[in-house]
Amino acid sequence: MRGPWLRKIVIAFAAMGDTSFYKATVTDADFTGATLKNVNFNRAILTRTCFKDTVKLNLARPGNTLLEKPIVRDLLINPSSGEEKDLSKANLRGAYLKEANLQRANLKNADISGATFEYANLSSANLTEVNAVYTNFNSAYLTGACLENWNIDTTTKLDNVDCQYVYLLNNEKERQPSSGDFKTGEFTKLFEEVFDTVNLIFENGIDWKAFIETMKTVQVENEDTPLEVSSIENKGDGVFVVKVKVPPDADKEKIHQEFEENYQLKLQAVEAKYKALLDAKENEISSYHRENANMMEITKILASRPINIETKAMNNSPDNSTNITTGDINNTGNLNTGKIIKDVNNTIDNISESDNNENEQLKTSLKELMQAIETENELDDEEKAGAANNVKTIAKASQKPEDEGLQKKATRAVKLLETLAKGLKPANKLYTACQSILPQIVTFLGITL
Repeated sequence: MRGPWLRKIVIAFAAMGDTSFYKATVTDADFTGATLKNVNFNRAILTRTCFKDTVKLNLARPGNTLLEKPIVRDLLINPSSGEEKDLSKANLRGAYLKEANLQRANLKNADISGATFEYANLSSANLTEVNAVYTNFNSAYLTGACLENWNIDTTTKLDNVDCQYVYLLNNEKERQPSSGDFKTGEFTKLFEEVFDTVNLIFENGIDWKAFIETMKTVQVENEDTPLEVSSIENKGDGVFVVKVKVPPDADKEKIHQEFEENYQLKLQAVEAKYKALLDAKENEISSYHRENANMMEITKILASRPINIETKAMNNSPDNSTNITTGDINNTGNLNTGKIIKDVNNTIDNISESDNNENEQLKTSLKELMQAIETENELDDEEKAGAANNVKTIAKASQKPEDEGLQKKATRAVKLLETLAKGLKPANKLYTACQSILPQIVTFLGITL
């Protein structure tokens, strides 16, 4: 509870100059109007700490707290300035934003866990995939907000939320309610019902083989936590929403993240197999063309000679269908893992030399990683192909540090390799290799996981 005596104490300390709250717990403190020049907040716990109208907060030492980013710091000083601000991926953990104006603000992927948004205006704000565990939305205004895949649980406070309607998908799709407005209390009731549900959104259809394998993997990784598909909704344009029921005490954020990572890993393995099959088919066609060309040459030679040629019809075997279905694909052909691994090794070999020898060290590390993938007995050919393609992505990204899109793909590739390694025993070669090599790759590329 905030009290005048507490506010006087913290302001008095701050006014001393060079005050240090290093590693201190400053929860619920009120610095309103205080001058905070040179105050050390490094590694302090600033949950629900009020910085409204503070002076020279930009000259304080924020360390790795939520004060580190200027855009967040300015919002904490002036909560009414957040309209249409881009706060995507921002660290707002524990932020005190009571009565803040965040109308049409972009908070996609932001961490707002433990934050206070009481009476805040979040109308038409983008809250896609925010982490809102322990977050206080009591009496907040949320009409028109996008709540796609936001992470809430029983600790999220939604009492007396003022909301006429929301969207469950981006671009104002999946309006709730479909028509009209929420009646009093309906918004809170709607989301209390999903506290035990993880929503999985697929924007390009669902590969059911990868989906089922992912469900099994995530269940094992979470100590056989019961996972039950409660509904599958087709939203059109290839968009599906799968609702997975989990126990009330389950870590929904962890399950959602692990599902996404494992699904992408399985999907890459399936796509690698399809690509190998298509490549094999193209090779067959090329071989046919070459043979046909040779036959034409032979025909021309024989045609110039005074002999009779008996022409026999050649019945070519029917072509296998290349239509991709969601059925069993285990017997559709052999995956040329060796060819894929050779291709990846060639990509690594093409990494250019550098003056400080860093590239050579990276090449050596990637080669070791490929060796571990190739010899890992616990992986099937699909998983090896998927892992190898992730290494290829990393190798390409190392040569184009200015390519932001490629760097994001490399970050994703590292995460997928980490996820793959977690499914192995510590004694496995690939597990050991990932533990030692992936941190080196992260440092070399300068990426943040």
